[in-house]
Amino acid sequence: MRNRHSELVPIAGLLLNAFVWGVSWWPFRHLNALGLNPLWATAAIYAVSVAAILLWSPQALGVLLRSPPLWIVLLASGATNAAFNWGVTVGDVVRIVLLFYLMPVWATLLARWLLHERLTPMTGLRLILALAGAMIVLWPHDGGLPLPRHPADWLGVVGGMFFALNNVMLRKYGHLPAVARGLAMFVGGTVVAGGLALLLALAGLASPPPSPSPAWMVAVALLAAAFLAANLGLQFGAERLPSAVTAVVMTVEIVFASGSAVLLGAERLSAQAVFGGSLIVLAILLAARWRRPSPHCVVPSRETSP
Repeated sequence: MRNRHSELVPIAGLLLNAFVWGVSWWPFRHLNALGLNPLWATAAIYAVSVAAILLWSPQALGVLLRSPPLWIVLLASGATNAAFNWGVTVGDVVRIVLLFYLMPVWATLLARWLLHERLTPMTGLRLILALAGAMIVLWPHDGGLPLPRHPADWLGVVGGMFFALNNVMLRKYGHLPAVARGLAMFVGGTVVAGGLALLLALAGLASPPPSPSPAWMVAVALLAAAFLAANLGLQFGAERLPSAVTAVVMTVEIVFASGSAVLLGAERLSAQAVFGGSLIVLAILLAARWRRPSPHCVVPSRETSP
């Protein structure tokens, strides 16, 4: 009984993380309606997190500046968050989340290149399942190739690619201090999203940030607190559960995202999305089931707590 209870609390932490990220599309759309587009919102939210980390551990900044590999993590994490948050704000939530979770495909290829991991028949099966699922999700009703058509679809794919690069780099440099890795990813969310928002605003392709207002500033503060709490839940669970269990529980984010979108009337869940998404989820579950433990294994996450 004690062992079962000791597992329930870490699993609850992982579910909290999955829930926050799964329903994050709604507050981002709310902020967008208030005039704060998802790129500015991402930059503001992560700036609050950066400030919190530096107040807690000022020396983390020095470690980050002295560790060039973390600069790649910074850019990859920033691109991940910018693409995902932008995509779920302007596109079909279910499609974006499913395309984002093609991450195991890109992670497998990057791990082969950067970590020299061996490709196996099971690896090939996972790739085939995930790509087949993506083709079904993207298959156009009017014919043609199953490729992303809406810019938001591309944001989901690109976000998953950078998510994979982020996780592979974290595995490769898992010996670096966790607080510095966490700072790199939060700084990335601020710098990449904020820099892209600024460039688009200067080009007239995006609106500038609105004037300070309690309406959106309070929402940003609450969302930053929610992401920090979700991240703490992720790390609490990941440190106490096998990595395979963690990876499986994290896929519940897909359920939270699609379920909340349908319940709130933002999307309709089609049979095509369910079938294709099932193949993608199966590929993720197989990856979790046959994952070999690594001394530097890092749980896939959009950010890491200090």
